[in-house]
Amino acid sequence: MKSLDTYETPFYKKLAFVLFCLMAIGYLALLGKKLLAPLLFSMLFAIVLLPVAKFFELRFKLPRALSSLFSLVLFIAFLGSIFYLVGSQVSNLASDWPQFKEQLNNSLQTLKDWVESNFHINPRKQVKYINDASSSVLSSGSEIVSTTFFSLSSVMLFLVFTMIDIFFLLMYRRLILHFLIAVFKKEDSHIVYSIVEEVQTIIRKYIIGLLLEMAIVTTLVFLAFWILGIKYAILLGLLTGMLNLIPYLGIFTALIISSLITFATAAAVTKVLIVAVVLFATHLIDANILLPLVVASKVKINALITILGVILGEMIWGIPGMFLSIPVIAIIKIIFDRVESLQPWGMLLGEESKENKVTVAKDEY
Repeated sequence: MKSLDTYETPFYKKLAFVLFCLMAIGYLALLGKKLLAPLLFSMLFAIVLLPVAKFFELRFKLPRALSSLFSLVLFIAFLGSIFYLVGSQVSNLASDWPQFKEQLNNSLQTLKDWVESNFHINPRKQVKYINDASSSVLSSGSEIVSTTFFSLSSVMLFLVFTMIDIFFLLMYRRLILHFLIAVFKKEDSHIVYSIVEEVQTIIRKYIIGLLLEMAIVTTLVFLAFWILGIKYAILLGLLTGMLNLIPYLGIFTALIISSLITFATAAAVTKVLIVAVVLFATHLIDANILLPLVVASKVKINALITILGVILGEMIWGIPGMFLSIPVIAIIKIIFDRVESLQPWGMLLGEESKENKVTVAKDEY
């Protein structure tokens, strides 16, 4: 009879345990969205602001609370400048509302003629269908207004909680580190400390790389649109740069928005095609040159896991989940690579290395 020390857990029990843990984590993530989403965002930005807080402490001999507050104020000023720039461009876009309205009416008339010629539905019936749909929308107008109001208020609360969490994470960072080390055995403390250091380094490189990538993409799109005479080149460049932060899906969203704005302002199909070509070329440059050079880090996540992570993040937390999916997977991979029993999972998340290719080739012969 096998002793308890030599007893090996059957595979189906391990699988059941893994599935149960995944379902529990997913349920807790759904349940704690309002708490965990701003906490994760604040953790990422606190890691980026940590050198700034240390600079204030060492250079100016400020208390930790004051240095954390100054770092947070600089971060808020940076975000405020971006939102101010975008808002000023949107206000300029609003001045073209009469042109938007006229172009929309012309497009609707063209659509009516096309429907009548292809589906033999006269304009009166089309107008009746539109009026019925409009009345049903207007009947639920109060619900739409209330939903919009609560959405804006939830965004404001999200930002407020994120800023508060950043401040406290910076101020109590040493306490949190001591807690993480104390949770595990003393002989494993060096492993925990090295994981924390590696996570900080990787996340800091990732966030700063994303900001540099956003700036470069914004500049490229703005210059291309400005040279080609596309209206609102600054706004379209900013939108493309910010939406490009969403992997794979952001550039296509920017393409749709830029095409609609260009069509409404220029009313020329050729300029819409120019916008599409410029954004497609920018995407190729970003994916093949900027992303490997600027956003590259020690943690390599393969494309399949990236796409699945973005989709899963959107299913769980919506748009915030799409932004958080990649850094969360990077943190998980760092932990998996440092724990011996979890290293196969870390290998699954990463890219195929030359060593793995050689091993597979030897096994095949």
